[in-house]
Amino acid sequence: MKIGTKAIHAGVHPDEATGAIMTPIYQTSTYVQDGVGKHKGYEYSRTQNPTRHALEKSIAALENAKHGACFGSGLSAIDCLIKILNPGDEVISTNDLYGGSYRIFKTIFEKYGIVFHFVDMLKVQNVEEMINSKTKMIWIETPTNPMMNIIDIKGMVSIAKGKDIMVCVDNTFATPYLQNPLDLGADVVMHSVTKYLGGHSDVVMGALVTSDEEIASEMYRIQNSSGGVTAPMDSFLVLRGIKTLHIRIQRHCENGEKIAKFLKNHSRVDKVYWPGFESHVNHEIAKNQMRGFGGMISFTLQGNRLEDALAIVKKVELFSLAESLGGVESLIGHPATMTHASIPKDVREQSGVVDSLIRLSVGIEDAEDLLEDLEQALSN
Repeated sequence: MKIGTKAIHAGVHPDEATGAIMTPIYQTSTYVQDGVGKHKGYEYSRTQNPTRHALEKSIAALENAKHGACFGSGLSAIDCLIKILNPGDEVISTNDLYGGSYRIFKTIFEKYGIVFHFVDMLKVQNVEEMINSKTKMIWIETPTNPMMNIIDIKGMVSIAKGKDIMVCVDNTFATPYLQNPLDLGADVVMHSVTKYLGGHSDVVMGALVTSDEEIASEMYRIQNSSGGVTAPMDSFLVLRGIKTLHIRIQRHCENGEKIAKFLKNHSRVDKVYWPGFESHVNHEIAKNQMRGFGGMISFTLQGNRLEDALAIVKKVELFSLAESLGGVESLIGHPATMTHASIPKDVREQSGVVDSLIRLSVGIEDAEDLLEDLEQALSN
C-alpha cells in the first residue's frame, strides 16, 4: 500500500456500531465490564482508548512499524523512551539538537545518572569513537533542528549493530512521507505529532513507533505507568490531519524549494541551510534516505547582527512569529531566543545557532505571496 493510501486508510475502520466512517471520539475514562476480567478490550483510558488506539495504529503503519504509542507531547514521548534506560547508561546524541530535547536530557535525566554526549554526527566516525560498553542509545535528529543537518541513519545503525545499542530517530522534520528510519535499520522512531502529522497547529502530542517486541513491551508499560497519554479529542484531530499528510508535505516541499532558492540569491542573506542544495553537507545522504527535502529552512544574515534578525521576524506579515512548525500556515522564528534559548550561548553557537539565524516553517500558501512577504521584510 502506497503512503498516500495509508495516510487515509491505515489503522482506521468504519465504526462497527453505527458505520461512521470517521473514528468516533471515545470521550470516556472507563468501560463497563461484563464480569471481572471480562471486557471488550478496554478497561481504563489511561491504559487504552479506542480513538487513541486507532491513531497509534495509523502512525505505526505510516512508519512500517508493528507498534505505536501516543503521548501528551513530543517531550513526553522522549521521556518514555529514556526511562527504558538505567543509571550509568550513556546516550550519544547530536550537538545540533532541538532545545527541548537537550533540556530534558541535561536537566531531568542527567541527575538520575544517565550520561549524555553531544557530538558532531555529520561523520559516523565521530559517533563510533564515542561508543563504549556503557553506550545504550544513539539519539538522532535528521534533518536537525534548526541547522537542517543530515545524519546518516544507515551508517549509525551499522556501528551500533551487535552492541546492544538502541538507534532512535526523531523523524519530526521529515515525516513518514519523506523518510522511514525503521526501514533503514533504526529501532525506534519518535515524532512530535504536534508538527506535520497533526498539521494544523491545534494539537500538542508525541508518538513512538517500533517493531522491536521488547522495546514495545517497555514502551507500553511506561506509557501506562507514567500516564502521559494524549486525549481522545486530540487523537481524533490528528487522525483527521494525517488524512491529508501526503498532499500537505508535497506542497511544503514545493514551496520550501522556491523559498530556499530565493534566499540563496538575496544580497542580505549570508548562508541558507536546506538539504536540497547540492552544496549542503551530506546532500547525497539526504537524497538516498529521503524522498524530498521538506519545508524547513534556516538562514543567517550578512553581518550576523541580532538586531537585524529581530527586525526581520517582526516585519513579516504572512509569516507568523511563533514557536513550533509543520502547520499549514508559514511560521518564522529566531532559534537563539526562542526554541533554543535553553541551550547555553557558547554551546548553541558551536553548532551554528548564531544571533542572526532565522528559521522558517514554510506553509502551503501560494508561494508567490510568501516570496513577496520575505522580500519586503528583507528590504532595508
